[in-house]
Amino acid sequence: MTPRITRTVPTRIGIVGTGFIAVGLCLMLRTTPDMAVSRVLTRRPVNSVQDIDSNLLTRSMEDLMAHSDVIVECSGDILHASNTVQAAHEAGLPVVTMGAEFHVTVGSYFCNSGILTEAEGDQPGSLAALHEEAVQMGFNPLVYGNIKGFLNHHPKEEEMAYWASRNGISRTQVTSFTDGTKLQIEQALVANGLGADIAQRGMLGPQDLTLDEAGALLSTEAIRLGIPLSDYVLNRKLPAGVFVTCEHPTERPHVLRYLKLGEGPYYTLLRPYHLCHLELPRTLRRIIAGGGVLLNNSAQPKINVVAVAKKDLPAGTLIETAIGSVELRGETVRISELPDAPPIGLLSGSRLRHSVAAGQTLMTSDVDIPHSLAKKAWESIRQQSLELA
Repeated sequence: MTPRITRTVPTRIGIVGTGFIAVGLCLMLRTTPDMAVSRVLTRRPVNSVQDIDSNLLTRSMEDLMAHSDVIVECSGDILHASNTVQAAHEAGLPVVTMGAEFHVTVGSYFCNSGILTEAEGDQPGSLAALHEEAVQMGFNPLVYGNIKGFLNHHPKEEEMAYWASRNGISRTQVTSFTDGTKLQIEQALVANGLGADIAQRGMLGPQDLTLDEAGALLSTEAIRLGIPLSDYVLNRKLPAGVFVTCEHPTERPHVLRYLKLGEGPYYTLLRPYHLCHLELPRTLRRIIAGGGVLLNNSAQPKINVVAVAKKDLPAGTLIETAIGSVELRGETVRISELPDAPPIGLLSGSRLRHSVAAGQTLMTSDVDIPHSLAKKAWESIRQQSLELA
């Protein structure tokens, strides 16, 4: 059990980042009497930041830590997040994130150095919360499922620019949603954090089935493999939410039928939404009250998200931003099966040592990865995985 935070009232919330999540959280916390934003860390010129009170902005990590009781990391930058989490833990502060990319890339390195948890609101945190509800009701989860309406492994740049402008988010974010990288990362975090597995590289991803049909299909595979699965269903007609498909070892089938859960033996619990920063305060209150970690990547992860080339890439190519790029997409794989494949999230700023063909998985020998705390963290995670294999 995490110790209850006994400091200021309202609890001082320090935020890292000035994007979509940070702005939304700042707006929401204006109305919460038990929590208040104390500082917002930015690397941009303060006078260039829109929609956040300039009095809250700081460019100093030390200032952020000195005036916060809890840190919310939502910068979207894995390297920056690594430095922030290390600084927060050194200061004895808990960290709540909305950043599956950070967790799957290097989050395991920080699991034992302090309190670190993903928040409700994005699909992994929402699945973790639904998992807790299911277990409390006596269900035995078999499938942790993400619902997607559309995937295209090779989206066109002009289409991504259009949707980015329309939705007010970055082109890299739109691309990572569209090409499936974000989905793969989300479900890797779920697998690692909830003790599940993947059925195969890239997951199964049944298409155009009803939720009950998809849940039953994936549950059958989970039973065959002897472990819960993290996976997804692709169907435009389903809501943008998450689901858990379960067995119930004690309740009578006719009772569950009466409660509108179907004929069984598999029962699907649906959470038909995930509302990002609007749900994040629930996890903040959980941590403040000493409720413990909702979800992290675990200290001993089994699943990685590797980089697959979208097209032929010549030697010397600079990967400016790996996740959501025109060059690469991410795919889940067991670390034990490809221990020499670095996570896609570590490849931003890396340069290809030699040519890479379309469809090829990048290995450590293929890229020069700049030195960073994140690189050190991944090397430690990889070494530990090899020793446990």
